[in-house]
Amino acid sequence: MNNPLIYSGLGVFFWMLLSFGILAFILIKWGWPAILKSLHNREDAINASLGEAAKAREEMKTLVAHNEELLRQAKIERDEMLRSARLTSEQIVEEARAKAQEEADRIVDNARENITYEKLKAMHDLKNQIANLSIEIAEKLIRAELSDKSKADALIQKELELMQLN
Repeated sequence: MNNPLIYSGLGVFFWMLLSFGILAFILIKWGWPAILKSLHNREDAINASLGEAAKAREEMKTLVAHNEELLRQAKIERDEMLRSARLTSEQIVEEARAKAQEEADRIVDNARENITYEKLKAMHDLKNQIANLSIEIAEKLIRAELSDKSKADALIQKELELMQLN
């Protein structure tokens, strides 16, 4: 049971202890500060990343709120534009309706004036035609009456008496 791996001698133990001590000294002197520096750098980088992430999160919240505000304002502006367009279109339609009514009234008035004018003209023409017909009839009657000399003299006498009475 003298296994050299389990029961080593005092010399091996001394050299192992000395080697471990030298290794520990080298690691403490040069390795440990480098490892700690790397850990601190990594910790700082992680903290900076967390800070930037939090800052980005806050910026995103601000941007989302700003975007929602812009969207709300855009909706308000859109509604105002639609309302304005609706009012303008109603106003244009009303103006067109009023102009059409005025034009229709003017056309009706012109038609009435034309009808009145044409009626008066027709009555005047009718009177002229009646007068011309009366004159033609009277002329024919007088010619027929005056063709006989005795009848003509009697008519002249009768007319002269009527004139003297007036």
